[in-house]
Amino acid sequence: MAQSDRERVIVRTSIIGIVANVLLVAFKAAVGLAANSIAIVLDAVNNLTDALSSVITILGAKLAGKKPDRDHPLGHGRYEYLSAMVIVAIVLYAGITSLVESVKKIIEPEIADYSMVTLTIVAAAVIVKIILGRYVSAKGRAVDSGSLIASGKDALFDAAISASVLAAALIYLGTGVSLEAYVGVIISIVIIKAGIDMLRETLDDILGSRPDPDLAKGIKRTVCADPDVFGAYDLLLESYGPDLTIGAVHVEVRDTMTAAEIDAMTRRVQAAVLEEHHIALATVGIYSRNTTNDEVAEMRSAITRCAMSHEGVLQMHGFYADIEKRTASFDLIIDFAVKDREDLYAHIVEDVHELYPDYTFNITLDRDLSD
Repeated sequence: MAQSDRERVIVRTSIIGIVANVLLVAFKAAVGLAANSIAIVLDAVNNLTDALSSVITILGAKLAGKKPDRDHPLGHGRYEYLSAMVIVAIVLYAGITSLVESVKKIIEPEIADYSMVTLTIVAAAVIVKIILGRYVSAKGRAVDSGSLIASGKDALFDAAISASVLAAALIYLGTGVSLEAYVGVIISIVIIKAGIDMLRETLDDILGSRPDPDLAKGIKRTVCADPDVFGAYDLLLESYGPDLTIGAVHVEVRDTMTAAEIDAMTRRVQAAVLEEHHIALATVGIYSRNTTNDEVAEMRSAITRCAMSHEGVLQMHGFYADIEKRTASFDLIIDFAVKDREDLYAHIVEDVHELYPDYTFNITLDRDLSD
């Protein structure tokens, strides 16, 4: 989907959310004040935060859609992550405020006066919020908009909130027991938890998280499908917004390839990944594999067995040896779960030196970037 089309979908969906929430705010605030119901008033305030979130989503989409410029050659897509953070702040503020007000009403309870009009409006709000939440979430997934997905989840939580308020009102009318303030506390905790979950997801986008395992494996399969590639390693994906992901990968090739052959292979790999996965490989690094010397092949196998015999070692790759200079190099990937990765690395280095004491080794402790 083109950036302009994606932006239109986000803006249109957000405007629908704004209109729906403003109407709900007006009706709920009116009936909440009339019925002296703290739960309904807080529900209205929560809908108001949703309307503000939609406005922020539109601003985020507009800013993210700005064309690349000299200062930002990779575009402005990360503005959407910032707008998602603002939405998180609004959700957390609404949750904490609601919790404080609900606790106050437990300490100093007030009796609500529910009418049939009040109950009808709250029930209608539940239905509207469910429809709105599903619609916004679906549109968010369709255009890969974190802000819309967050707004959709929030709308579905609002439906649960309104349903809880309705249930408390019905219980009060049926039994005379007022649970409104207690329901408000539960609702507030749910809202706060939702905000924390959204915060965690958005921080993952900003900080950079492990790529989706299926995507990583798919990209490596595509790279390894090239006839000149023995293996793909060190896949790194960096997101600059939902529409732009830039990657880097190391590939292992035979040591007899010419610069022209490597250049042709690199271009084929980049084109294939872009076509199949819509990801631009900015860098294709090269590991040279010895293919003309049986002694090196045996050495590679021995060192691989030695390294992989240690618990916590996930992979060894990029092995290359120069027999004349008596030097060799390779990369080790050690699981992040290992408490002291450096200590294990040092132990492996010692074992390798014992196997081949006449060699100088350059062993890199690599990171487990992708599955």
